[in-house]
Amino acid sequence: MEYCIFTEPQQGASYDDQLAFAQAAERLGFDGFFRSDHYLHMGDGDGLPGPTDAWTTLAGLARETSRIRLGTLVSSVTYRLPGLLAIQVAQVDAMSGGRAELGLGTGWFGREHEAYGIPFPAKRFGLLEEQLAIVTGLWSTPVGETYSFAGEHYRLTDAPALPKPVQSRVPVIVGGGGPKRTPELAARFATEFNIGFRSEAESAERFAGVLAACERVGRDPGSLKLSVALPTLAGASASELERRAENLGRTVDELRGDVNIVGSRDEIVAKVERLVAIGAQRVYFQLMDLQDVSHVEYLGEVLAHLPR
Repeated sequence: MEYCIFTEPQQGASYDDQLAFAQAAERLGFDGFFRSDHYLHMGDGDGLPGPTDAWTTLAGLARETSRIRLGTLVSSVTYRLPGLLAIQVAQVDAMSGGRAELGLGTGWFGREHEAYGIPFPAKRFGLLEEQLAIVTGLWSTPVGETYSFAGEHYRLTDAPALPKPVQSRVPVIVGGGGPKRTPELAARFATEFNIGFRSEAESAERFAGVLAACERVGRDPGSLKLSVALPTLAGASASELERRAENLGRTVDELRGDVNIVGSRDEIVAKVERLVAIGAQRVYFQLMDLQDVSHVEYLGEVLAHLPR
């Protein structure tokens, strides 16, 4: 089992806030620090100090951490051309000594595209399929050879396919709740399939679907990592939970249920054990308040009691 901290910096976080979280996560023994890739806050609040670019941030963190995995959950295909994305991720991989991971998805938040003048086509699944083919194709092309691609959305001609990542295969994360097309893409291109913000029953159903997709394309299902990303509210006492919920403009009762991870050590351990039972091999604890490093520190205390 692997355990990662997952953040949403567009809600209001500086680079220094993210650095404090990433360094705390590394010091406490977490396996990864991941962040969303968005340019506009959601819901109430002003989002101050404003957005930070995901891959610029990860490049900085690559030089200020030494062990922890670093990646996006997930980058939108609407933000970057695939050839440039392959270069960016390969560079962060080199800067981190081989610790980068790329989560890639179709994107969904139309308002941020309007706000910053980013094109947002109505149909984006084809973009995702082609970007996955291009990025992985560029990375896997032998040094000294070129890579070309001709698709409906992108065309590359004799790309030198450089630079190469440090890792022989940069982990690629594909996720989503679609019952057919997303599992097929994950089976073809991904090293990890992620399902986020779903109940245990729904997650188990999606896991079964992607493993079946692996069989259909002739891939060993055991070669695909399965993961979940869940909103997390952790604390040693009821008052601590209430304080953290209040900082999010919510109540503890609103956050409880069969989806989120909420409670003290024993409740968190029980929830994770159930996730392991349905096949999860990595858990992303989504923490929304990036000014509360003590939240990471409490989860670090819980970490020693979680299944490995």
